[in-house]
Amino acid sequence: MGDLSELFRNEQKTESKTEPKSEPKPSDGKKKVLFICTGNSVRSQMAEALLKAHAGDIFDVHSAGITPAGVHRLTKQVMAEIGISMEGHHSIHVNEYADTEFDYVIPLCEVAVLSCPDFPGESKRINWYIDDPIRILGDEERKLMAFRITRNILKQKVKTFISENG
Repeated sequence: MGDLSELFRNEQKTESKTEPKSEPKPSDGKKKVLFICTGNSVRSQMAEALLKAHAGDIFDVHSAGITPAGVHRLTKQVMAEIGISMEGHHSIHVNEYADTEFDYVIPLCEVAVLSCPDFPGESKRINWYIDDPIRILGDEERKLMAFRITRNILKQKVKTFISENG
């Protein structure tokens, strides 16, 4: 199977994986959270959007990837199904946050756990091992189902995270 950049070639036409990330705005006392996965295209994007939707008033939420690959079209589709727009989301390299302090850093896969840099300050690292729906082979419906399952798993984990850390 090819690498993520190959898998996302079509999605990258409208997504810029090198778009500069502005320095995160002051969090106004909110707890800062960074979700990290391989491509910042599915899992970390979903987790960011879910936490913002359910507790954006408590958390200042960001996401990044080890090898940014553009927000996947099925990520946008399954999030829209639950009323969450991915408008304005784009893939960001984890190094864009190298000088940023976070309260929580949450790698979402083995690659992110192993490649996650250290951030300034004393962030709490919480490893969530979530399967990548990109790896599912088959027709469109099978892939869509995998994205929905991933979204639902993340939704539950985010709700638990809020109840434990909010």
